[in-house]
Amino acid sequence: MEILDILIIGAGPIGLNCALEAKKNDLNYLIIEKGTIVNSLYNYPLYMRFFSTAEKLEIAEIPFISVAPKPGRQEALEYYQGIARQKNLNINLYEKVLQLAKKEDIFEIETSKSKYFAKNVIISTGFYDIPNMMNIPGENLEKVKHYYTEPYPYAKQKIVVVGSSNSSVDAALETYRKGAEVTMIIRNSEISENVKYWVKPDIENRIAEGNIKAHFNSELLEIKENSVVFRNENGEIQEIDNDFVLAMTGYLPDFNFLKNSGIDLQNECLNPVYNPETMESNIPNLYLAGVVCGGKDTHLWFIENSRIHAEMIVQHIVTKQK
Repeated sequence: MEILDILIIGAGPIGLNCALEAKKNDLNYLIIEKGTIVNSLYNYPLYMRFFSTAEKLEIAEIPFISVAPKPGRQEALEYYQGIARQKNLNINLYEKVLQLAKKEDIFEIETSKSKYFAKNVIISTGFYDIPNMMNIPGENLEKVKHYYTEPYPYAKQKIVVVGSSNSSVDAALETYRKGAEVTMIIRNSEISENVKYWVKPDIENRIAEGNIKAHFNSELLEIKENSVVFRNENGEIQEIDNDFVLAMTGYLPDFNFLKNSGIDLQNECLNPVYNPETMESNIPNLYLAGVVCGGKDTHLWFIENSRIHAEMIVQHIVTKQK
């Protein structure tokens, strides 16, 4: 049987970077990806623009040329998928990893299509696949969307946007400008400080002038076919007409997969245990890279500051093999 030097789970930007480092060091590697290349980016809103500049999204010192100061989704897809093509990276797409187990010194990886064996495994699965559920009545209704792509389906509709993060604000502004009647329900007392600095004044001004309604210090309680029920900042229960709910409540890593792989999760944020100098988890030769390292705190790691994980991991593997 073939035994890989490295099997990488996830073909996001950091997974690709890990593959490039492995290739540079003449290691036998394979990426397994359950969707397309940079699948999370593919599922981002169509007109999403990054907070980071192009050079901060670069991997392996390959230039990222953008016509705008802040690159958008399509430019990022062209960049990362272009790298995968140009470098002829070994990637199996639309193949889901089902189980990961270590037997003596070799990992056995079972997928939806095959079985693989590897000396080292890197989990770089991101966090975009599992919505952070509100766990309220009616959340399973078809009108509730945990993913937002574009504003056109919501023209002339009564929309409730839950949250005040970048995704919430983008959804509120875009749907409002396409003719939706937008109401935001926000747990906090103000729009998040993490909202992109060029967008934050826009949403605050639209709220101030009354074109977008915002209920701060409020909580959505129930979703019905034609309305929603929420508690306002005075503790009063209100019900308003509603056609769609855009629940931009964030996303979570696949904690069950991490636990089933033997990785220890600690504290209320379920932070996976790893060595910050090598990114090796509590399981020898099993590494973590990218956003998945942050547990529930999905704003801790992103492309810009986790690009270094690839070199750290591969250098640790190479050093151990000597």
